[in-house]
Amino acid sequence: MPLYRYKALNSRGEMLDGQMEAASDSEVALRLQEQGHLPVEAKLASGSGGETNWRGLFKSKPFAGERLVQFTMQLATLLGAGQPLDRALTILLELPEDEAARRTIADLRDAVRGGSALSTALERQHGTFSRLYINMVRAGEAGGSLQETLQRLAEYLERSGALRGRVINALIYPAILLTLVTVALGFLLGWVVPEFAGMYESLEAEIPWFTKLVLAVGIFVRDWWIVLIVVPGALAWWLDRKRRDPVVRARFDEWILQRKLAGSLVAKMETARLMRTLGTLLRNGVPLLTALGIGRNVLGNRALAADVEAAADDVKNGVGLSAALAKGKRFPRLALQMIQVGEESGALDVMLLKTADTFEQETGQALDRMLAALVPVITVVLAGVVGMVIMAVLIPIYGLTDTIQ
Repeated sequence: MPLYRYKALNSRGEMLDGQMEAASDSEVALRLQEQGHLPVEAKLASGSGGETNWRGLFKSKPFAGERLVQFTMQLATLLGAGQPLDRALTILLELPEDEAARRTIADLRDAVRGGSALSTALERQHGTFSRLYINMVRAGEAGGSLQETLQRLAEYLERSGALRGRVINALIYPAILLTLVTVALGFLLGWVVPEFAGMYESLEAEIPWFTKLVLAVGIFVRDWWIVLIVVPGALAWWLDRKRRDPVVRARFDEWILQRKLAGSLVAKMETARLMRTLGTLLRNGVPLLTALGIGRNVLGNRALAADVEAAADDVKNGVGLSAALAKGKRFPRLALQMIQVGEESGALDVMLLKTADTFEQETGQALDRMLAALVPVITVVLAGVVGMVIMAVLIPIYGLTDTIQ
């Protein structure tokens, strides 16, 4: 479903600004009214201006990443120590240094003191907590095991964050290396090479064709460096806009899955994420169809998400989960076999979590191998490019030296 940005007034007259997945803006308004808010505005998140999108990248969320893990684990610990829920939230209110986080916890505490369930209070925080988080808390409340559910939820968030962090860490060093060498190459071509071009022109030296090509590139970089900055920036902006188009994004995600190396890595990573989500939800009593709806939303690849959505329709009609996911022919065969074993043994949640462990391990190994191969390849290629530029500049100098001798 598309993502909408909305503004609404709560019962205290405060302006709420958040995001919500819904089929239409009217559904956003209806859900806000059900939560006791007065809708003011609702529009597609992808339709907002570029300035808003870029500003959103730097806007900190009250609870995200490690902060959400800590909050969940601390709340579980306090509940396990016998503290009432409102008292536990009061204690946690003193811990965050961020004002937005304290305000969120205060709202949760006030709602709980007013008789609302924690899941209902979380849902009223206009997109601060994910559907997965809210549904797991609701299942824990229904089963009378909120403290155990929060512990499992914290473990899930920690494992998911670790996998995401591992991917990011694997790409940091190659990105820094590529950036530094690109800047050095730009300085070499835009500053050093044109100096040699003027010298060779004054000496009327005979220049090889390869050196002429490098000198021409250097002069272009010196005279048109602004174009080399603006054009890639404009291209990045255009690609970002196209990426927000659901049709284009779906085609790209399907294309990336068909690539031999990148597709295999993406499929394993997304499979681990989906299996971890489904297994955790099922273990906490969430129905399979609800879990599939939530699991679809945690996937970043639209093609795989479409397969999960189609699988949910098949499961609703009595088809097994493994057979339903197999119809798309995109999920790894090993994962489907492990799911089938879980269905046959009646321990689907356990097998889903084991599948997640397996594919998280395979993803980590694949990332390690990719990093081990990527860094030397980038180093050799860029060093070769710099070396060719230097040789192209120095070859005429050697020719002049031989002529003088």
